[in-house]
Amino acid sequence: LVHNSGPLFSSCFTINTRGSLAIFGSVVSLIAGLFFGSVSAYGAYRITNDPHDYWISLIAAGVLTVVMGMRFRKSGKLMPAGIMAGLSLLMVLRLLIF
Repeated sequence: LVHNSGPLFSSCFTINTRGSLAIFGSVVSLIAGLFFGSVSAYGAYRITNDPHDYWISLIAAGVLTVVMGMRFRKSGKLMPAGIMAGLSLLMVLRLLIF
């Protein structure tokens, strides 16, 4: 059984890219983005080895959905909080449905 983990690795790339772009913002955003991107990449790697081992990715995407959703609700800004919350929610749904 081959599991398509392309969307998972794309999500990791997006999170890491957002984290590295935070150099122009705060150090906390940089660290959080790189941390969650790395955790998501590790979770995607685990899923490629065992499709039923999706918990790490699910927890990382779930935490990002909640945190970025709260930031979006507070600020009302679509970029970056709203987009990251939406992408993370899509990843949670993908992990739970497929």
